[in-house]
Amino acid sequence: MFLTNALLKKPKSKYVLVLTESLVSGHQLVRIRERLADKLEFIYYDPLVRLQALYREKKKIRSLK
Repeated sequence: MFLTNALLKKPKSKYVLVLTESLVSGHQLVRIRERLADKLEFIYYDPLVRLQALYREKKKIRSLK
């Protein structure tokens, strides 16, 4: 019995590591989100301006298991 490529494929990971950036100062954070979820957007403390700031997902870094 021969194994096909379909049996050897790795399953897609459930989580993705993404880079987020503050819209106020450009400060960057790395966060984890689910692969099928919407782009990440949250309010978090920005140490450069010492205020709460909006962070938006900038790019995907890698997949996680």
